[in-house]
Amino acid sequence: MALGQGRHDWTPQPEGPSVFMSTLNIGWFSTGRGPGSRGLLSFVQERLLREGVDARIQFVFTNREAGEAEGSDQYMELVRGFDLPLVTLSSARFRRARGGRFADHREEFDGLVSERLAVFQPDVCVLAGYMLVLAPEMCRRYQFLNLHPALPDGPVGAWQQVVWELIETRAKRTGAMVHLATEVVDRGPVVSYCTISLTGADFAPHWRALEGRDVPDIRESEGEDFPLFQLIRQRQYGQEPYLLFETLRAVVDGRVSLSDLSAQQRVRSPEDSGGSWGICLDEEVERLMEADGLGGGGLGGLLDRFQGEADCLSGVGHQ
Repeated sequence: MALGQGRHDWTPQPEGPSVFMSTLNIGWFSTGRGPGSRGLLSFVQERLLREGVDARIQFVFTNREAGEAEGSDQYMELVRGFDLPLVTLSSARFRRARGGRFADHREEFDGLVSERLAVFQPDVCVLAGYMLVLAPEMCRRYQFLNLHPALPDGPVGAWQQVVWELIETRAKRTGAMVHLATEVVDRGPVVSYCTISLTGADFAPHWRALEGRDVPDIRESEGEDFPLFQLIRQRQYGQEPYLLFETLRAVVDGRVSLSDLSAQQRVRSPEDSGGSWGICLDEEVERLMEADGLGGGGLGGLLDRFQGEADCLSGVGHQ
């Protein structure tokens, strides 16, 4: 297969007139590395159908191709099982062919991706464990939603960095947000957020155990096995899929206008998020979690679904 050809795992069919005129068409971008990627796709796809939300995943794009890794192969099988259009283009093969740093060829790769996706017209795209940073032109071509594991005024960076900063600052609360992706990683207009308390009976003994200890020493000796680190990330895990789903529902219901946010961003610098926190979805997230029997911090089997691949829930990659 020649570089740039990629693969379409479906045969395009003409759509009947106005069939999807009112439906939110979602593009889904993921590297599909492991169980977390599969769990998040399954969660949103099944929830869209169960809740009767007027939205559909129009296509799934992954920057891996068949045979590259067991995890991504399983992910592709899941996509086919949902009968979703699958488009692939290997960033690893592209990088080997071009040589040098992938970042030096990011625009070219994203141009090839855009060519492969030209038959689709997504209203919004979701970064769901997509482990590549988007080129600026790609951010302008599509409206991308990115899930970040912190509040709009909270830490930036990968989820591990976020958790350690929360511990170092003895934070009383955290949360997660969905924002429009821009050329500046973890910046862009905030669409929505939800909050998580880091106080109460579950957290109190862990904060007490931290007293008098040096956080850098803990990072060196215990790392991510540190109980407080585990508890914070567990709470983030529990809410993030619900926040993403409820954000998509809010877009469908007209409570959020992505076009307005995009228009506002065009008159700002890329680093400026505009100062808005978007809409708070605490009530919606809590209500849906309680309906699933996950209220009060009891996350049950949800964590098993995403176990082992935290990166897929929050943030894009950094190649």
